[in-house]
Amino acid sequence: MDKPYKLGILVGRFQTIHAGHEKMVNTALHLCEQVGIFVGSSQESLTSKNPFSYEIREEMLRAVFGEDIRVFPLPDIGVGNNSRWGEYVLRNVFERFGVMPDLLVSGKESRRLDWFEGPGAPAISELYIPKTIDISATQMRECFLRGDFETWKKHTNPKLWSKYPELRQIVLASQAQQETDSI
Repeated sequence: MDKPYKLGILVGRFQTIHAGHEKMVNTALHLCEQVGIFVGSSQESLTSKNPFSYEIREEMLRAVFGEDIRVFPLPDIGVGNNSRWGEYVLRNVFERFGVMPDLLVSGKESRRLDWFEGPGAPAISELYIPKTIDISATQMRECFLRGDFETWKKHTNPKLWSKYPELRQIVLASQAQQETDSI
């Protein structure tokens, strides 16, 4: 069956992966021949906002989605969420795939609205997945802090459940580091 899009991308920090992320990735997999996931703030780890290294985030994504996705680091460049950031994302996509994406899948967040605006902006369809699951990565990290495995488990793929003790230790060890370069 032909899919309506050739290349779909998702951009996120994935600190940590939860059911909302999974819904977005599964939607992209359903609609796109190829799916690229760009892990933002990839240079950050061991901070309260970004406890997990890029490698751990990639490992979690692979545990859930296997080889159906391609995962790449996307370090911050300090410009915020604007058209310069959008150009940077697209440059990274082109370097990795050799083509421009034709679909961006994301949650509906106002900070993404300016990514592909302005003169010369490429024609990229944007699919916003409604937030039908009331969870965020911040709330998931709070579950680690409270030792609330049951709530965390409720919003996490079973393929990640065995990683809970390791992930919790990283979050606990990262709480003292409040400074971050992440935007």
